[in-house]
Amino acid sequence: MLLQDIIGGELLLKTTPSETPVPVTEGPTGLFIGIVVAAIVAFLVFLPRFLALAPLLFDSLFRARGSVSLESSVRSSTDRRLMAALLTVPTVLIIFTYRLYDPDFLLGFGPDLRLGIIAGVFLAFLLLRYTIYRLLMPHRRRDFYILSRNTSLTYFILLALLLLVTVGLLELVGCSRMIIGQVLYVESAFIYTVFFFRRAQILSLSCNHLRTFLYLCGLEILPLAALVVSAYLL
Repeated sequence: MLLQDIIGGELLLKTTPSETPVPVTEGPTGLFIGIVVAAIVAFLVFLPRFLALAPLLFDSLFRARGSVSLESSVRSSTDRRLMAALLTVPTVLIIFTYRLYDPDFLLGFGPDLRLGIIAGVFLAFLLLRYTIYRLLMPHRRRDFYILSRNTSLTYFILLALLLLVTVGLLELVGCSRMIIGQVLYVESAFIYTVFFFRRAQILSLSCNHLRTFLYLCGLEILPLAALVVSAYLL
C-alpha cells in the first residue's frame, strides 16, 4: 500500500530548471563602514587646505604651465601629496564596491578579505609605477621628468573627485551598480587619456619624440598592462 502511494503520488516540485537566481548583494561590513567614517573625518579636517589647492589643480588640467605653477609652491605640492594619499582610501572603496577590479580569484573570498586584496593590488600597482620611475630616471635634466611624475598626483586627485561626485549623483537617482561601474570606467579612461597626453607634453620639453614615447611605454603603458592582465588572467 505504501509503495502504491509513492508510485502514484503527485510530484509537487517543478521539473523544469528555475530562473537564474538573483545575485546576492553584499551589504557594508563593519570594516567598510569604519574606513568610510575615518576617510570622511580626515577629509573634513583638511578641507580648508584642499579648497585652497583646488584652483591650482584645475589650472593644471587645462594647461601645462599650471603644473609648473603648482610645483613651484612647496606648500601646494605638499598639500597635493596629502590630498592624493587621503583620496586613495575612497578610491579603493569605489573599486571594491563597483567591482572595477574583479578577477575571478576574488570570488572565493569574503567582503573584508576581498577589500584587503584590492587595496594590496592597488598599492602594488603604485609601487610598480614608482619602481619603473626610479629605474628610468635620467642622469641629467631631471626637472621635467620629475614634474611629469608629480602631475600624476594632480590627475589622480581630479579623477578621485570625479568618481566620488559621479557615484553620489548616480546612486541618488537610483542607477544600478552595473551602470555606475560602466560610467566610472568611461570617466577613468577619459581622465587617464588626458593625463597621458599631458605627461607626454611635459616630457617632450626635455626629450625628443622617440625618447618621450619610450618613457611613456615604460612609465605608463607597462604598469597599466600589468594591471589589466592581472584582472583577466588571475
